[in-house]
This record gives sequence, structure tokens and C-alpha cells, in this order.
Amino acid sequence: MTEYSMLYPENTSTRMAISLDGMWKFAIDWNEEGDKECWRNGIPGNDTIPVPASFQDFYTDKETREFTGDVWYEDDVVIPSAMEGSRTFLRFSAATHRAVVYINGEKAGEHEGGFLPFLVDISEKARYGEHNRIVVKVNNELTETNIPCGRTIRLENGRKMSKPYFDFYNYSGLQRSVHLLSIPRSSIADIDLTYSIDGSNADITYSVRTEGNGSIRIILEDAEGAVAAEAEGKSGVLHVADAHLWNVRDAYLYRLRILLSDGGRLLDCYEMEIGIRTVEISGTDILINGKSVYLKGFGKHEDSDIVGRGFSIGVMKRDFELMKWIGANSFRTSHYPYDEEIYREADREGFLIIDEVPAVGLFESLVNFLDAGTGKGASSFFAKETTPALLKAHLKAVDEMIARDKNHPSVIAWSLLNEPESKDEHSVPYFTEVFAEARKEDPQRRPCTFAMEVSSGPDTCRCHHLCDFIELNRYYGWYIKGGYEISDAREAFRREMDRWKEKNLNKPFIFTEYGADTVASEHKLPSVMWSQEYQEEVLDMLHGIFDSYDFVKGEQIWNFADFQTTEGLMRVNGNKKGVFTRQRQPKAAAYLLKRRWESLPSDYKG
Repeated sequence: MTEYSMLYPENTSTRMAISLDGMWKFAIDWNEEGDKECWRNGIPGNDTIPVPASFQDFYTDKETREFTGDVWYEDDVVIPSAMEGSRTFLRFSAATHRAVVYINGEKAGEHEGGFLPFLVDISEKARYGEHNRIVVKVNNELTETNIPCGRTIRLENGRKMSKPYFDFYNYSGLQRSVHLLSIPRSSIADIDLTYSIDGSNADITYSVRTEGNGSIRIILEDAEGAVAAEAEGKSGVLHVADAHLWNVRDAYLYRLRILLSDGGRLLDCYEMEIGIRTVEISGTDILINGKSVYLKGFGKHEDSDIVGRGFSIGVMKRDFELMKWIGANSFRTSHYPYDEEIYREADREGFLIIDEVPAVGLFESLVNFLDAGTGKGASSFFAKETTPALLKAHLKAVDEMIARDKNHPSVIAWSLLNEPESKDEHSVPYFTEVFAEARKEDPQRRPCTFAMEVSSGPDTCRCHHLCDFIELNRYYGWYIKGGYEISDAREAFRREMDRWKEKNLNKPFIFTEYGADTVASEHKLPSVMWSQEYQEEVLDMLHGIFDSYDFVKGEQIWNFADFQTTEGLMRVNGNKKGVFTRQRQPKAAAYLLKRRWESLPSDYKG
């Protein structure tokens, strides 16, 4: 049985979480023979690879980097005797895009969806106190029935090739941590939390789900370890006097202890950090704890040298330090949910996250960035025979994302699609179902939205009414009227914004993508496209328009750092719209943004 994980893997007095990160055996299934040759019993060769990491950028041959198909991982694990009698799981924080897991040659579980965790129950298959062979087959092929969307073709030489409908590299493999978990048979399965604030006091309404019988006790401790509130029962309210609120760039975290007992005997214990805060949309304001906030920050990618999309705790630390230095307060997890550690760090640092499901590429184009950026558009994407299967995968990803991230104070909204086709009538029932699912699953009822490319305009988009706030991706001055035509770009952008204003939606607008490609070595006076000077000119033009409309309540530039894409005529070894280089060094635009963002009050236009 395979399940998606609700709770972060923690060691407690009743639970064990053992990291399996490290060097695993690795084999590429060049001839599609792994299943037939029973690689589940042990993979061939002696190659090893780090986990977590993408596999593509370690090797020096192009065939490996561009490989599309099955890759196999193997690890030898001694499962402690102490785990016997409990429920034993393998927990994969992600396997991109689908995985089949074997233990000692026997299939234990499978999962599709490359950016969220899943559990594989090996309780009855494990050999306790002995060596166990864990084998994982990971497949990275793109389809129109899973997100992110794309297709897989076969070249004349017989090799498969990925054709993404999105503008980032199809990094894949075991890109996040793997854990061996031991959880009691009677255990805490999940908890839902909601918050209300009354003056200096706060109420935390909770609901705990358990496996097996037992009674629940909840203890809330402040940052110094003192008990701030207690309650009993699987559902109830914690009354917190003189509550410390979790605020933007001013985080305060409590520790929540959940105890499951039976007649005084402790059955299970789970602990987590939480932040007391509320999120609300009121008219054109985004309110955190009842106070207006203006979003300043980035669209980002999990992308760095050598490990690709693999999680790196060092890169994470550097990214947060740069965001603090530049005066940012937020980011969108474009275009997929990020590693859990990033949310935990955002909780600690007080950053706001728009959490995005991997629904990118729902717009059929192999140059999506260009077609979407220029407003070419695509029609009837949701009228295909593949749509029911795609919707099923999309809804499952929404459920998994919310189950994982719902208790993070940093997460303030759900972005449910990025740059989808939204002009055709077939998009309406599809979008309606996705939005309804998110609102049903989230106990905190966070705002929901999707990011619109330029063909999803004020007079063409059929689905913006579903959004609690509007996300716009706009590239005036780059894909639209770039270079010396920038004066026309300004006027075209203003005309679009005037049309949005005329609609009087009474909702906040956030620019979730804007910017220009810039090669860090290029300087030119007078400016030309791709130079650092031109990137600054584009930003000055766009910021002036943002400032002209009261309902614009945020700007998240594309992109935080340069990142890898599929090779092509329009990409010089990746997307160069970064404010920082891929090595996390500032371009000139970083200083422009630092001056701007440090000068804007947190409640700008509030």
C-alpha cells in the first residue's frame, strides 16, 4: 500500500526517522530491459550517485544528461530490530516523475507525481535486524495526463526525448530525501489547525486524526518552553493568552506537542512548530493578522549547479540570506511545491509563500515561454481525450500539496495553475473543479488563484472570477515590444491595466512574473536587450506602472536566479532573467530592487 505523507519525519519518544540520504547504486535502463531482466532483485554495474540530487548534471556525456526513460536506484539498508512490531515505512520526499519501489525483490508500492512525498508501507516485507535491498525505478517521461505537461518522442536512433510544455529543465530522479520511518500501530495520523485572534489573545482550533484507539492531549509551548495552553480530545480549542503572533519577516514559533495515550500509557507522540497568524483578502488588500501587506519578492526555482533540482541545504541558506539582503518578504514556489525544508525555513524567517501545484504546461507549446509571453495563446487544451486523466492527476497533486503544507504559517495562498489556456469554454469546468478541491481540502481556507499569461486578459480569460486575487505574468518590454520599442510597451501595458481597472474586480493583483533576460557579463551604453542596463530600464518602466494602480498589491520578479532550461535558439544555456546568477551573485538589477524594496513600507498602498 502506498500513501502520501501527512507529517514531516520527526524523531520523538515513540517514533524513529532514519535518513537514507547518501550514495546509492545507480543504473540507466538504456535498452528498456530492467523489468524483463528483474533489476528489482539488484541493479547491474557499480555506478553510484548522491541522493538527494538530479542525476543529469553529474555526468560528462550528453546521452546521459538528456536521457528519458527509467533510471534505477538501489540501497542496502539494515532495518533495526527495534522497529519490528511498529509500522515501518519508506518515505520518499519526491521521486520525479513516477516511481515503483521494491524491497528484497518484492514490489512494495508506487507513486506518480514528482514533487510531493509518498509513503511505502514495508511493515510485513522488511527483514528486521538484517540487510534489506531497496530498489527504486524512477521514470521521467512527460505526458499530457500528468503534471507538469509535455510529451515524449522517439528519435531516429531509438532514444526517447522529453518535449516539455514548460520553460525549465526536466531534472529528475530521487531529488529529495529518503527516510526509513517507524511509527506506532496506534498513532497520530494528521492534524488540522485554524486560528482566530481577539485583541492580545488567540484561539487555535484543532482536529487530530489517529490510527487506532486512544485519547489525545495537546500541549502548546512558547519559544522558551513554557506551557502556553493545553487541551484534551481529538478536536477542540487551545486558548492562548497574550499570544505572540507570527508576522511578516518577524516570525514567532510555538511548539505543539500531540500525545496519544491509552489508560496512562503513551502510544504515540508528535511535535511540530506552528505560527499563530491569520490570512484574509478584503477588497484589494492582502491581510496578515488583519494588517495589509505588499508582497515583494520572486518567482524561484529549485535549481543549482551540479545537483540540478536536488535539494541542497547550503543553497537554501544562501537563497534566504540573499532574499533578506534585498528586502524581499515573499516568493512563489514556481512551478511546483518545493522541498519541505524550504517551508520550514520560511516559517522561521517570516517569509510569505504562494504555494504552487505542478500544473504548468497546460498550454500546448514547445516554446511556451514565447507563445505565452507574446499572447499567442492556445485553444481547446482541455477538450482533449486526455483531459479526464489529467484532471485526476491534478486533483491528486492538489490534495497532496495541501496535506503536506497546510500547517505552515508561511503558506498564505494556493496557486493552482501556471499560465494555462483559459480562453476556451472547456477550461471553465476544469478550473472550477480544481478550485473547489483546494477550498474543500484546506481547513484554513487560504486564498486560491492561478497565474495568467498575457492571452488570459481582462476581456478573454473565462476563469479569473474563480480567483481570490489575480496573478499576472507579464513581459512587456521583453517578449512584447522589447528594445527601442519599450515606449510602446509601456503604453500597451497601461492600456491592459486600464481595462482591468474598468472591470472593478475589487481584488488584489500580484505580478508573479515580469522581467528581462540579462547576461551578467553584458554591459552596453546605450543599452541593448540582454545587457544589464536594459534589464534595469525594463524594471523601472514596469515598476512605474505597478505604482500607478492602487489594486496592485505585490511584485514577484522573474526570476530569483538564472536557471537551466531545455536547449534552444531562444535560450543561452538557460533562462537568464535572474536577478542573481545561477551561482547566486548579484546582477545590477539586484541593487535596483534592494533600493526599491527597502523604501516601500510593508503596508504599501494598504
